[in-house]
Amino acid sequence: MEIREATEDDVDTIRSIAQHSLESTYTDFLDQETVDEAIEQWYGDAFIDDLADEHSLILVVEEDGEIAGFSQSDLVGQRYDTGRILWLHIDPDHRGAGTGVRLLVRTREKLLETGADQVQGLVLEDNEGGNEFYQEHGFEQAGQRDVEIGTETFTENVYAEGELDDEGWGAVDELEVEDETVYVSYGEAARGAKAPFYSTYETNDREELYGWLCGNCDSLDNTMDTMGRIECNVCGNRRKATRWDASYL
Repeated sequence: MEIREATEDDVDTIRSIAQHSLESTYTDFLDQETVDEAIEQWYGDAFIDDLADEHSLILVVEEDGEIAGFSQSDLVGQRYDTGRILWLHIDPDHRGAGTGVRLLVRTREKLLETGADQVQGLVLEDNEGGNEFYQEHGFEQAGQRDVEIGTETFTENVYAEGELDDEGWGAVDELEVEDETVYVSYGEAARGAKAPFYSTYETNDREELYGWLCGNCDSLDNTMDTMGRIECNVCGNRRKATRWDASYL
């Protein structure tokens, strides 16, 4: 799995994923005409300008060389210190494997790296699954706003990060890796040269550490030396020694 910034070559795929995602998730309260208008409004010719905007962040997540989803964010405020995740779309065929969680984690990290002091997530009030997603991963509803989609106006919930307890940030996801069922805590991320390493447990109560999942190649084949340096034996991704580590979260 690779998460990278989008390019102009990705525009058609992003548009297609957004269309499929909206049709899969939103048609309970958006009719087809509104969906089509939204796609044209957000991902038409003007979308190229969003890619070039220095206060815009659009990331795509690739699985086996195929784009599986994307996030669209911006930096707003007097000092551009508020990062807003406007949309996070995962293609319906790639849902349920932790892809959305990892994209959320990386998007948040990139917004903070870019200068955001806080991160918000925006989701339509009627999208039950989207609201649950933010609530399950460390966000609390902080307000509402109106958003125009096509010719209609909808209510959008604004989520902000809540206070974290000793359990850390975000949920633990069950994942099948190398014929093993493990539980990955994407909130317990350590910076790697190519992608983060995620703490991985034998059970979902996080009592027994299993190892570290390489976020670059989804491998658990890693080694750690006595100084706390981790290296992925598959792709060469490396985490520096513990005393130099800065958590992604």
